[in-house]
Amino acid sequence: MAEIRLLGAPEARQGSTRLPLGTPKQQVAFALLALQSGRLVTTDMLVDELWPDDPPRSALANVRSYAGNLRRAFERLGGPKLVRLPGGYRLDLSDEQVDVHRFERLTDAARSARSVGEVARADLLLRQGERLWRGSLIAGLPVGPVLWARRAALEEQRLSAIELRAGLDIELGRTRAAIALLTDHAERHPYREQAQALLAGALSADGDPAGALAVLDRAEAVLSEQLGVEPGSELRDLRTSLLGRVPPARSREDHGQRLGSGRPADPTGRSRAKHDHLPRSVVEFVGRRELVERTVTEIESAGDRSSTVRVIDGMAGSGKTAFALHLARLLAHRYPDGQLFIDLRGHNEKAPVDPADALTVLLRQMEVPAGRIPSDRDERVELWQRELRGRRVVLVLDNAAGGHQVRPLLPSAGGSVVLVTSRRRLSAGDVGPPVSLPVLTSDEAVRLLARTAGEARVSSEPDAAAAVARRCGHLPLAVRLAGGWLAHRPAWRVADLARRLDAGSTVLRQLAVEQQTVADAFSASYEQLAEPVRRLFRLVSLHPGDPFDARMAAALAELPLDHTERMLDDLLDQHLIEEPAPGRYRLHDLMRQYSAELFREAAEPAERHEAVARLLDHVLHQVAARANTLDQQVLRAHLRLDPPARADLIDASDASDVEWLERERPNLVSLIRLAEREGHLGHAWRLARAMWRFCYMRGYFDDIVATHRVGLSAAERSGDRSAQAIMHNYLASAYTRTGSYLDSLRHLETAVSISRDLHDRGNEHRYRANLVVVHWLTGDPERSVTLGRQLLREDPRGGVEPLPSLPNLGYALTAVGRYAEALEAHRQHLFLARCQGSQYHMSNALGHIASVENRLGHHAKAVRLLTASIRLRDRTGHRFGEAEARNDLGIAYRHLGRFDDARVQHEMALDQAKDSGERHVQAAALNDLGLTLAAAGRVAAAVTAHGQALALATRIAHPYEQGRALCGLAEHLEDDRPAEARRYRQRALAIFDRMGVPERHELRRRLAEPPSTVA
Repeated sequence: MAEIRLLGAPEARQGSTRLPLGTPKQQVAFALLALQSGRLVTTDMLVDELWPDDPPRSALANVRSYAGNLRRAFERLGGPKLVRLPGGYRLDLSDEQVDVHRFERLTDAARSARSVGEVARADLLLRQGERLWRGSLIAGLPVGPVLWARRAALEEQRLSAIELRAGLDIELGRTRAAIALLTDHAERHPYREQAQALLAGALSADGDPAGALAVLDRAEAVLSEQLGVEPGSELRDLRTSLLGRVPPARSREDHGQRLGSGRPADPTGRSRAKHDHLPRSVVEFVGRRELVERTVTEIESAGDRSSTVRVIDGMAGSGKTAFALHLARLLAHRYPDGQLFIDLRGHNEKAPVDPADALTVLLRQMEVPAGRIPSDRDERVELWQRELRGRRVVLVLDNAAGGHQVRPLLPSAGGSVVLVTSRRRLSAGDVGPPVSLPVLTSDEAVRLLARTAGEARVSSEPDAAAAVARRCGHLPLAVRLAGGWLAHRPAWRVADLARRLDAGSTVLRQLAVEQQTVADAFSASYEQLAEPVRRLFRLVSLHPGDPFDARMAAALAELPLDHTERMLDDLLDQHLIEEPAPGRYRLHDLMRQYSAELFREAAEPAERHEAVARLLDHVLHQVAARANTLDQQVLRAHLRLDPPARADLIDASDASDVEWLERERPNLVSLIRLAEREGHLGHAWRLARAMWRFCYMRGYFDDIVATHRVGLSAAERSGDRSAQAIMHNYLASAYTRTGSYLDSLRHLETAVSISRDLHDRGNEHRYRANLVVVHWLTGDPERSVTLGRQLLREDPRGGVEPLPSLPNLGYALTAVGRYAEALEAHRQHLFLARCQGSQYHMSNALGHIASVENRLGHHAKAVRLLTASIRLRDRTGHRFGEAEARNDLGIAYRHLGRFDDARVQHEMALDQAKDSGERHVQAAALNDLGLTLAAAGRVAAAVTAHGQALALATRIAHPYEQGRALCGLAEHLEDDRPAEARRYRQRALAIFDRMGVPERHELRRRLAEPPSTVA
């Protein structure tokens, strides 16, 4: 059953599988559908929610696209069913699958249970609801009116739940917990009388009537001075009950300072517990509020039958000790018999503390005389357990080396809580789930910087402070060191430190306070490892991207896969690497710096070169295995690959997982640059070529340009002329699609020239076939036709394959009006595509045939063909050519009188072409949109569209669309400015005559008509 989480960042899970939700707007659409679980959400509702102010022209089409993306993803991964209904959509879910509905149900039920006196049941229900709250509704995403109102209502319900929790804690005798919760809540919401009354009541119940009156004083002042209203009856009645109960030795001002400190569990002015050995914090605890609240709630709800143990782990410098001490202070009121602390030195230059020695320290903290502590370890453990029996203590075991060090110290009786911190994952007996600390958020890191460097200093330079925090990787230790560094240099601005760090200074050793550095903290975890694991840690920094998988690590380290997986687990246990998804690993930014420094210190240049070669060989074969399913025959001939160096790491069943290329695409671009930079020139151009078909079909033309430029440089450096021709050809493909026709022509002519010199007839033919398209786009369709015909006549037994030539020839024949011949070429293309089983070529051929049928006036037939072509693209995920297909579908709809449908298709084509950077398709879509708008009577909008098409076509030197735009504008200038309209037509005729396209005949007829008869 799917589980939907909308409180906080939106998530959807089907079992252990996380369902992809797509772009931010698609996530908002999903949230609205999920909130209406099982009910119709109209298309209008979705449009209003996604674009509340000014919906774009393509709003409806975009909604359909979002719904289609979600439906396909859910179907593929077994997620909930998204049903298309008349007028909208329905997501088949029950309310119990959506956390928002469960949160509302549980908090309402808790409130009802309390109202009838079922306090224990209310406490249980509310805890279940509290666990669901991860943040506000789809936190971080912009929302429209419906979700904004629901978000506000949920925030109010959350505030009410906090007050309900406080009320229950007071009733159940947990007054200190209520005070801890309410102090911050009442300060954040000074106008909530219920919050103020609860805080005052909790303080009174805790034996602090003066503090309660101080709360009432502040609440009444705020209500009177800022709102101009008198306090309600609850506050007035509470004041009456408190009068006369304040001891004279304790003033309200003292308690006001206490409450303002934000640390109710460790109040200033009160004596500490008799056995309070918690170290004082140098810097007040910052951030991680939700994690603190959740952990405190889990501990408090665990019961006293056995002692509660929580292991707090995380990478070095993540603030584990500060977190544990903060929890201990918050929990101290429940454990009045002692707050004990010991540093076990598990990650220290000194030897770890022996458990027997640790027992001596803890027993002395409990004021057991030294003479009573036995020398025998077992007897010492027995004494420790007797001393704890019947007592409630908080025990912090800091910096533990492992479970063997911790187990003898754990209480055997119930009633206590143990907080264990460690840099490694460890098991210490019957413990709850570990609390793994993430790094701070950006805001939290800036707040910590302000606490250490000075509030005024940091608040005056917010951008610089954020830059310093980012350079510190939001790691608490690094941020605290940066703050200390600034504190010792009052003449420095925060921006000065930001510039210094951005200039390349490593944070690891640059920031040092009292000889403490980030590198020292990391070193304590690293040195614990066996040398083979340390070597793997040093090597993984050679991978230039994030994340990487175990097979890549195995290739880098030249290790068996099973050994590598165990070593990666060791690195995870020490929090030297992270695992953001199952089997996917990454390094924190500062940890990557540390790993790279270690590698430079330990390795010879030859070892780096060989390790990178192993990684590149593995990745190249992984990419080629998947790319072969898209581009089999040509790719194999171009790559000329030797067998993989690590065949054991290549799983043949993975070849069909084309989405792996999508996940790894950013990393692959980085790896190509790494290959060229490190001198692995063959790998550089081969990786670029292997990626080409995937990037081309998905419209990643910028990636093609970036990778093939690097590949071309590598091929030139290596002297491999065949590889140079390959890179020139595929660079040209991206330039053609993005409207840089002169660049495309230059690269293709170079590729053809090199192939002729090498007597490489097959590739020469392929590259000349691509010239067919470029000649047409640059305004010479007759040359395109001539070349296309010539290519088809060449001997196919000479290694020439006609599949690439046919669509380009058909395209050129259509342009010059030879429609029967064009249909013949495109049908041959479709036949060959079906023989080869190429869905990519089939979808293109169907679209090309439909384009010709449109020109022949067979618009209903064109609609059927284009619908099939688009569905085939939907099924395969191949987006290449979809923008043209949708624009042609719009043309067909226009001729069938379906103007609204036509406009939607033109706008979708325009959006898709903008996304992929295909400027010639943008120009065509703008011109056809103009024609559709004019047919629908929207003349002003039509003129705008044609004007934009003319500007764009002129900029990219696309003469055909220039001529079409001029004709479109002339139609609408004719009545008011006939002379200007005529000049536009004359310019268009000059273009069309030069190109030889059929539009010139109608245009010449119009110009021959007398001006008075021009309509």
